[in-house]
Amino acid sequence: METAGKKVLVFGSGKSGIGSVKLLKKHGADVILYDGNEKLDEKKIRESLKEEEKIKIILGRFPEELLEELSLVVLSPGVPTDLPVIERMRRERLPVIGEVELAYEYGKGSVLAITGTNGKTTTTTLLGEIMKAYKGSDVFVVGNIGNPYTAAAEEMTEASVAVAEMSSFQLESIITFKPHVSAILNYTPDHLDRHHTMEAYIAAKENIARNQTKEDFCVLNYEEEIMREFAKNLKCQVLYFSSQRKLEKGIYLDGDDIIYRNQEEVLVCSTKELQILGTHNYENVMVAVCMAAVYGVPMEMIRNTVKAFKGVEHRIEYVTEKKGVVYYNDSKGTNPDAAIKAIQAMNRPTVLLGGGYDKKSEYTQWIKSFDGKVTKLILMGETKEKIAADALKCGFTDYVYADTFEEAVHMAAEYARPGDAVLLSPACASWGMFPNYEVRGEKFKEIVNSL
Repeated sequence: METAGKKVLVFGSGKSGIGSVKLLKKHGADVILYDGNEKLDEKKIRESLKEEEKIKIILGRFPEELLEELSLVVLSPGVPTDLPVIERMRRERLPVIGEVELAYEYGKGSVLAITGTNGKTTTTTLLGEIMKAYKGSDVFVVGNIGNPYTAAAEEMTEASVAVAEMSSFQLESIITFKPHVSAILNYTPDHLDRHHTMEAYIAAKENIARNQTKEDFCVLNYEEEIMREFAKNLKCQVLYFSSQRKLEKGIYLDGDDIIYRNQEEVLVCSTKELQILGTHNYENVMVAVCMAAVYGVPMEMIRNTVKAFKGVEHRIEYVTEKKGVVYYNDSKGTNPDAAIKAIQAMNRPTVLLGGGYDKKSEYTQWIKSFDGKVTKLILMGETKEKIAADALKCGFTDYVYADTFEEAVHMAAEYARPGDAVLLSPACASWGMFPNYEVRGEKFKEIVNSL
């Protein structure tokens, strides 16, 4: 991709947008940064740009007369691809790519990429640790995990490995992006406010393997029938994972044992040797192991890294114990399916904090998963009444409303009795109350530790 001397618009001023601006400037582009939120502070944006502070920044209404001057548009993941102005760009045959595509064009080395509704961050983090043990410092953990791909692309060499967590938002705008090893963990309804239909959401996820060839590998969930159908059309080599049955090829759970079978059968480890809990985490481990194994990492190195892995922040994270009550931070439980897995991992009566931004999710399955374990549900945010209505449909009435996040945490501490757990697992995004789930989780830990 040649961008030197060309006028390029970066659409979106978040981390990915800033990463795109810096990468494009290094390659000689004349960059304009645009964000539709007119309330943003231009001074703060310029502070994050630092050496690129002289670029033109436009906030608010998009000046459509600018279209004639542009050679390329780079979309940040948070920008919906069906906005009228973007549709017009495409009609006028102006190239529109995503931040991931830009990074892939300029990055070097191999890419190992992971997508799915739940488990991406844990799997990506673990795979990153395995690859670092194998290759040292020439490993870059990037993408939806909080480190923009564009921010690392310039440092990569032909020997580098990028371990990339890919969201549906990032994958819907790729063109040539081709990982050497890819994985799709699972599908449950999420982000339907953006994708509108489950079919569109799944199609975006499936893009991760669209360009792979016979030299490449894709790891899929055998228990998802839609993935078994998808595999029939792939050109790459497919391996499956399963926590429900033995497989002829791939990786599976046999009682407490994780078995990898590809040409020969290998015992990876027992789940009793792992430091992370729950079947969903065993599946995450299986995917990371399988991806590393097909890449060529020795099994002994994989095994040692897996056994030492303690999990990720904000995902069923132990915070502290106060007055006999254990507090867990699962702020990353941003949809009902993820939050169900957190409930299933609890082994004591639980006071649950839920609610937040409405992603058009449905909450009845989440409520049903309480199964007598949740003693009180404290609801907050714009979804609190919607969740309460679903709770009543399921016959669950032990809920109360909180007006603020701080109030919700203090209420949970009051309701909890010695021997209980307090779990923040909201089943909703943080937007509206917090800029992201990390800030929400940090605030929870701050309040809990000050109780």
